[in-house]
Amino acid sequence: MSNNYLFTSESVTEGHPDKICDQISDTILDAILSQDPSSRVAAEVVVNTGLVLVTGEITTKAQVNYVDLVRNKIAEIGYTHAENGFSANSCSVLIALDEQSPDIAQGVTSAQEQRENLSDSELDEIGAGDQGLMFGYACNETPELMPMPISLAHRVSRRLAEVRKQGELSYLRPDGKTQVSIQYEGGKPVGIDTILISTQHTETIGDISEGSDVQKKIKDDLWSAVIRPVFANLELKPNDNTRFLVNPTGKFVVGGPQGDSGLTGRKIIVDTYGGYSRHGGGAFSGKDPTKVDRSASYACRYVANNIVAAGLADKCEVQVSYAIGVARPVSIFIETFGTAKVEEEKLLDLVKQHFELRPAGIIQTLNLRNLPQERGGRFYQDVAAYGHFGRTDLDLTWEKTDKAQLLKDYLLSKSAA
Repeated sequence: MSNNYLFTSESVTEGHPDKICDQISDTILDAILSQDPSSRVAAEVVVNTGLVLVTGEITTKAQVNYVDLVRNKIAEIGYTHAENGFSANSCSVLIALDEQSPDIAQGVTSAQEQRENLSDSELDEIGAGDQGLMFGYACNETPELMPMPISLAHRVSRRLAEVRKQGELSYLRPDGKTQVSIQYEGGKPVGIDTILISTQHTETIGDISEGSDVQKKIKDDLWSAVIRPVFANLELKPNDNTRFLVNPTGKFVVGGPQGDSGLTGRKIIVDTYGGYSRHGGGAFSGKDPTKVDRSASYACRYVANNIVAAGLADKCEVQVSYAIGVARPVSIFIETFGTAKVEEEKLLDLVKQHFELRPAGIIQTLNLRNLPQERGGRFYQDVAAYGHFGRTDLDLTWEKTDKAQLLKDYLLSKSAA
């Protein structure tokens, strides 16, 4: 691929139909794990006009009022007005849940699993909850070690939600999408080519009711209230050549579940690296950490973060794969896209020696089961919108770079020897 190119990533706001589903799924997960950390959860949600369906497989001792959880989360997101065609108080909530298949459970359930500080041999006895492949990625394009396009797209989405919730732009409604196209030269981000915002809004804004006038008002307001604050403290900024597109169809009044149905796990690229890195295909939300789709993806991000933070590569992608019921990964793969400062074989050896990639070990190392009490039982639901990675606003174990110095020191000692 040429070193000069445009790359685009998108984000969505918390009011997007698919993101509503992700957040409800993870709110259910949080509530259950807060009471019973050994629960098995695979919660799927579907939304449509006036309807929420919660389905999936859950095995737990927790006592949870699913209907209240659903309604409270929808209200928090901002769907409180019936004229939107979807409201926390008026939508129908249907619950259709089963228990986890015993054929799956026998491969991962162990009396040892509920204990902390398991021995090496005990970690080998707790297998993966499914087969599959997972990826993690990091690069030095941003301070949070994320690709620039998805980092900026998330920043714009979060700011769009903030100005709505704070009442700064009271005509905005919860549904929205953003997209940022970055210009690369020599493989490095050098400019912002296009910023796109599609945001739901009221039919009229004050006394403005004509379509073109409404859209001009929205565009001007978004530039002042969203774009300028987002880029104020960033080195890379829009310039006179940057295109700024807002609601390109000319209108976005009907949105949310009234405009489109939503489904858990349908925004996996938004959740990860904006398409800049490969994806194994498994969604995260609604899944307890025995599901390697989630936990191993977090572990791979943790590995890649530390390799890049240690200065051992400018870009790093990590892949692992698993067999159901088997603890140790079937394969581990490291790709640095020609940016490694040492041989990739050495990096692979380092990963095998210093990172835990067995499912129970990942849960134990990253503390994925015992939710932090200081956050009131909130954990997974907070990463269910605006990305699971690069979240400087949250204290996430998989974002830490606490092994970077160890990796540096190890390689220095080897080279000295």
